[in-house]
Amino acid sequence: MAAYSAQLLGASAVYVVDKVPERLTKAQEIGCTAIDLSKGDAAEQILSLRGGREVDRGVDGAHPSSLVPSRKENDTDLPAVGFQAHTTTPNGDMEQPSIVLEGLVKVVRATGGLGVPGLYVPSDPKAPDSESARGYVPFPMGKFFEKGLTMGAGQCNVKAYDRHLRDLIIAGKAKPSFVVSHDVSLDDAQEAYDKFDRRVEGYTKVLLHP
Repeated sequence: MAAYSAQLLGASAVYVVDKVPERLTKAQEIGCTAIDLSKGDAAEQILSLRGGREVDRGVDGAHPSSLVPSRKENDTDLPAVGFQAHTTTPNGDMEQPSIVLEGLVKVVRATGGLGVPGLYVPSDPKAPDSESARGYVPFPMGKFFEKGLTMGAGQCNVKAYDRHLRDLIIAGKAKPSFVVSHDVSLDDAQEAYDKFDRRVEGYTKVLLHP
């Protein structure tokens, strides 16, 4: 939905970073460029596709994301997912809370902007290290400063946008229902959530019917 919102706001190109095939397919279906995280560094993949040219805006959003484009041609990069981001090592996947922020600073152009609806938490008892457990995440401040980037962070103020988004749907200008992959009864909710949580059988978004 973050990618779709970027398009509604006029982004000329949207890059969606993920490693779940079904979500990458959804991104492609609405005209976004899918970046498969399992194939290597996301920022490097985007820069390679663009001949080294950076994007205008980047969003680190774990689903409830918001984005404000710049006033000129917009290219937007949309990775995820905050403090639970993972990276692949020779020993398998491991949690690396800073990896998305590092990628954003790398791929967003000088004077561009980062949107970070996250999410990030002030404490995480299951963090991979003591600093992350206290909510401290390494951040490339030197490069962030050098590029003159700006950042907005925090939970999306849904009530500030819900009426506008509702009206876009009523007017037929926005059709977010494309994200729904399954319609199931309330009796099947537990099984559906389990499949959604494990990202199997194409479960991306589920509508529950009483």
